[in-house]
Amino acid sequence: MATSWRALQNISTFIRRLDSNFVRWQSTAHNLAVKKKIDVTRQQAYLGGGQSRIDAQHKKGKLTARERIDLLCDPGSFVEYDMFMEHDCTDFGMDQQKYPGDSVVTGRGRINGRIAFVFSQDFTVFGGSLSTAHAKKICKVMDQAMLVGAPVIGLNDSGGARIQEGIGSLAGYADIFQRNVMSSGVIPQISMIMGPCAGGAVYSPALTDFTFMVKDSSYLFITGPNVVKEVTNEEVTQEELGGAKTHNVISGVAHGAFENDLEALMRLRDLFGYLPLSNKDPSPVRPCHDPWDRDVPSLDTVVPLETTAAYDIHDVISGILDENEFFEIQPAHAKNIVVGFGRMNGRTVGIVGNNPKVAAGII
Repeated sequence: MATSWRALQNISTFIRRLDSNFVRWQSTAHNLAVKKKIDVTRQQAYLGGGQSRIDAQHKKGKLTARERIDLLCDPGSFVEYDMFMEHDCTDFGMDQQKYPGDSVVTGRGRINGRIAFVFSQDFTVFGGSLSTAHAKKICKVMDQAMLVGAPVIGLNDSGGARIQEGIGSLAGYADIFQRNVMSSGVIPQISMIMGPCAGGAVYSPALTDFTFMVKDSSYLFITGPNVVKEVTNEEVTQEELGGAKTHNVISGVAHGAFENDLEALMRLRDLFGYLPLSNKDPSPVRPCHDPWDRDVPSLDTVVPLETTAAYDIHDVISGILDENEFFEIQPAHAKNIVVGFGRMNGRTVGIVGNNPKVAAGII
């Protein structure tokens, strides 16, 4: 009888162990399945709107949203937010067209070792148009930037509001505009226009501290040439309506223009090095190998003896700044006055100078 009882106990223990192993096996299988699904979804997010649209972007001489972030931020420093977020629109068949991360890549990274929050709109997904999910992602990084006191950089490449979402998309813009206003004077806000931006996509950049453009591929206009022709019967090109030349030379909306995406992002890294992280932080100090007390012989002759002769203020500015480095703001607009950033003994300084060479430097 005792032997039979022990045998039953052994059988019961064996069954419990078997059940435990089965549950553990089920849990492991479930975890592996979840991991596989995450990996597949992550790869889909990396591809954005698909390889064919990425190739089309490259044929236009443009980088993708992720390539731009990789060039802007220090290698390996970018931490992405909300990679798997998708839009929740079900109208017009949109429930059958979903992309992980939707049409914007957001997160934080470091530029020359200093923190920055970045969003990069993905033109390969619905033309970079703004959905409710898209707006939430941008608002999140703007909120985080204000919380920790760090700049926000927007790499804009968007066709504007996503018309399928109607008023929800417009409400998303309102949320972004509100944060633009709240951030003003608190943290630096920089916009780099890297594609055709229309409608709501142009209002936010106009509210930021600096707006830069890429020549021949970026445009800023409230509405496109086709609508202008329909309403006013006037034919106008994209470049004339809102190209880099128009906004850098005539309107003054933009603060600079660059030849291509690569140059734009490298120059943006340069500008970042002059700016404080917030209104509570001092501007950065860079080690300086240019002696602070060096002579500048050119200053003895740069100003002509004749009072009617003009000279170029750039010659004066470059002579007194560290290593002759000067980051000029709006170099093509109102050339009779020169403004920008430089360094003296490693410290950031702002430069404002009338330029006698253009319109006698008058204001």
